[in-house]
Amino acid sequence: MKEKVLVIGAMGQVGTDLVNKLASIYGTSNVIASDIKSPQKSNTFFETMDVLDKNAIKDVFTRHKPTMVYHLAAMLSATAEKYPKKAWELNMQGQFNIFDACLDHQVDRLFWPSSIAVFGPNTPKILTPQNAYCDPTTIYGISKLAGEQYCNYYYKRYNLDVRSIRYPGLISWKAQAGGGTTDYAVEVFSEIIKTKSYSCFLKPDTMLPMMYMDDAIRATIEILEAPSVKIKERTSYNIAGFSFTPKQLFDEIALHEPAAEFDYQTDERQQIADSWPKSIDDKVARNDWSWHHQFSLSKMVSNMFENLTKP
Repeated sequence: MKEKVLVIGAMGQVGTDLVNKLASIYGTSNVIASDIKSPQKSNTFFETMDVLDKNAIKDVFTRHKPTMVYHLAAMLSATAEKYPKKAWELNMQGQFNIFDACLDHQVDRLFWPSSIAVFGPNTPKILTPQNAYCDPTTIYGISKLAGEQYCNYYYKRYNLDVRSIRYPGLISWKAQAGGGTTDYAVEVFSEIIKTKSYSCFLKPDTMLPMMYMDDAIRATIEILEAPSVKIKERTSYNIAGFSFTPKQLFDEIALHEPAAEFDYQTDERQQIADSWPKSIDDKVARNDWSWHHQFSLSKMVSNMFENLTKP
């Protein structure tokens, strides 16, 4: 049976890279991208769809009959703090609507992303374990923690094969940052290339778990392609890449651009970052479905400059 893949939230930071990779695997005619707004151009078939519009969802699922769905639509941490009620409605009601559509249309497998935002001030900060205590302090983290339990509920109650990973901070050269607390690690590259300076909204010693987008996309696809018997965590899996501070990142960037200048002007995102882990223990994902990261900090920085400075 030929797979038909639907990516919801396809214009976001993850979706942009994911659609291109899926098209290379399954073919452009078998990947449907969707988002609430239309792109200027798309390599695959595109559907404008609001995840809060049940009729629009039903129409897309009925016409395309997806066998696999990646549901990425969400309001991220920093933006969600400005609009908490809107964020809750989008993140939770959108999840309810897509999960129900997957049941109604007999979708084989569903991916839904969680985040390190589920952790909080009382979570162990170093090598945060898979089943660590979660006490999120943001509406984004609260919605993701509730969403993880919803994944587990739908798997046990309705046998919906939904799978999830907790993304750390993600870094990509293909898409702009989307309103997250770790966005400085994306923004800094374009600013250094354009102006040779960057003002960071986090303190220089703020250690956070990060991951290069290439690794994140590979993890996203690998967990959905893994045999169901290997997926033993039905809430969400910890995955890890590397941890660094803004200063460590900027020192690495300075090796490529010695004239770069950095300063620090913290804002409300510092409080969010302070509640999150410094490093993640992902041995459960490594053992269950053979997850492993490939990019280090230095390799990531080199790859970012290589792609962003192409003629």
